Parts: sequence; structure tokens; C-alpha cells
Amino acid sequence: MMKTNRSLLVLILLSLITLGIYSLFFWYRYAQDMNTVCAQDGKHTRGILARIVFSVLTLGLYELFWMYGVGERISFNCHQKGLHCNTTGGGILLWHILGSFIFIGPFVALHKMIDGLNVLSAAHNASARVNGFGQTINVNISR
Repeated sequence: MMKTNRSLLVLILLSLITLGIYSLFFWYRYAQDMNTVCAQDGKHTRGILARIVFSVLTLGLYELFWMYGVGERISFNCHQKGLHCNTTGGGILLWHILGSFIFIGPFVALHKMIDGLNVLSAAHNASARVNGFGQTINVNISR
């Protein structure tokens, strides 16, 4: 079962308490879960290590590219699955970049990314239940 209750508030609070270590774990799991629930689209969301390295090498431009890609992937997969989701790559970038002028914009962008994955994860879980995946099967191997 995929996690469906990711929260921006929890991310912020635990990141503050752990001096940023929780955010590394959060984004690592986020990329893994994104790749699981969106496996049918043939794309791959890079993990936190690649994101950090490429962002440093490109002076932060890769971070914007990564966020855009995540937003577009969420949008595409929601559309494919018939889900309502108002997350797009362009919307995330607008909130992240232009919203910085009103301080709250980057937080709105993160919330949209988190909420989009929550929606896809819930659909993935529902699909798994319908298909019978994730059920425990007891096998008695005795002679």
C-alpha cells in the first residue's frame, strides 16, 4: 500500500526538528513512490542524490527542471487514470518562482506536488485492491 497522507506541514516540522535530515528521506521516498504509481508512463523521476548533485552543478536550474517534470508527470497520470488533479508542471513553476515574491508561493508549489502524489497513490491503492494485489496468501508447506 502506498502512503496517501503525505503532508507539507509534517514535512516542514520534521525537517526543522531533524535539521533537514527528514526532508532527504521524504524526497527519497517521494521519488520512489512516484516511480511506482506512475510506472506505466515509461518515465523515471530521479531520486534525492541525483537531484542534489545536478542542482549544485547547474546552480539550481535542475531543481526547477525536476519540479516541472514531477508536475507534468502527475498531470499526465491523473488524466490517464481519470482523476481530478490541478497539478501541472507550469503551475508548480509559477508558484515556486513568481510566488516567491509573496513568500508563500514555494509552499503552495510543494503542497501541489505532495497532494498530486497523494491522489495518485490513493488511486494506485484502490486499483491494487480491485485487482487483488497486496493480499496475504497463506501457504501450508507440510508433508
